[in-house]
Amino acid sequence: MKETLTRSLSGLLYITLLVGSLFFQHALIILFFVFGIICLAEFKKLIQLKSILPYVIFTILYFVFGYWRLFMNSSVGLDEATQILQVVTIFVHLLLIKDLFSEKVIPLFESKRYILTTFYISSAFIFLILISNYKNEFTPKLLLGSFIIVWVNDTFAYLVGKNFGKQKLFPRISPKKTVEGFLGGLLFSCIASYFIFTFTNTLTFNNWLVLSVIISVIGTLGDLIESKFKRQAGVKDSGVIMPGHGGLLDRFDSIIFTAPFIYLFLRILQYVS
Repeated sequence: MKETLTRSLSGLLYITLLVGSLFFQHALIILFFVFGIICLAEFKKLIQLKSILPYVIFTILYFVFGYWRLFMNSSVGLDEATQILQVVTIFVHLLLIKDLFSEKVIPLFESKRYILTTFYISSAFIFLILISNYKNEFTPKLLLGSFIIVWVNDTFAYLVGKNFGKQKLFPRISPKKTVEGFLGGLLFSCIASYFIFTFTNTLTFNNWLVLSVIISVIGTLGDLIESKFKRQAGVKDSGVIMPGHGGLLDRFDSIIFTAPFIYLFLRILQYVS
């Protein structure tokens, strides 16, 4: 009972901070910078990287793409730089997906650790900020809708898997995840996309439906990839900052892995609309 209460309170605080910041652009940028630093610290511990360089890189990238681009009315070269950042980030993510399906441990030589901290963690928070600034307008409901899909997917994947799950999805990495749970999370995410479309007035229903599939599928891969890092590190959680939940990275693993793909989808929409 006490554990459930602790888990509920820490989860409520997390959601309150996140949703509350969505009403104020500066607050959102500051909060996500803090979240990014915490996730970086947790991930650095997982991959046993002691250098402070990842914090420096993240701060510079976040200032340039998350602040300068939005508030200094100067985007000279930044559109092209954003595209390059997106291509490299997605390429690194695809390599992580490839490593996920390999039975070998993910090799963590020194240079790869810096690549991961930059393009697996740091760039993700930049894309979250860019998603909230779709078409150069502060559109917090778009980001909120994405988070809601993640939450719905995680919740119903757990509930369906717990009650009806029989076939293991990825037993080598996450023994508790099932195919039935994955499909249940996907189904309810698609259902949630209708209500998000109705109440946010941002994208069309078809666009939200596609996003729900993207977030559910890629978000699940992101969850599994973080689980593989934790398994290699020999730990259950990435941290202890959220009592009952583990680390902040445990809560962000799906959305940070999905963020560059969401932003890519939104850019495609801009080109075809």
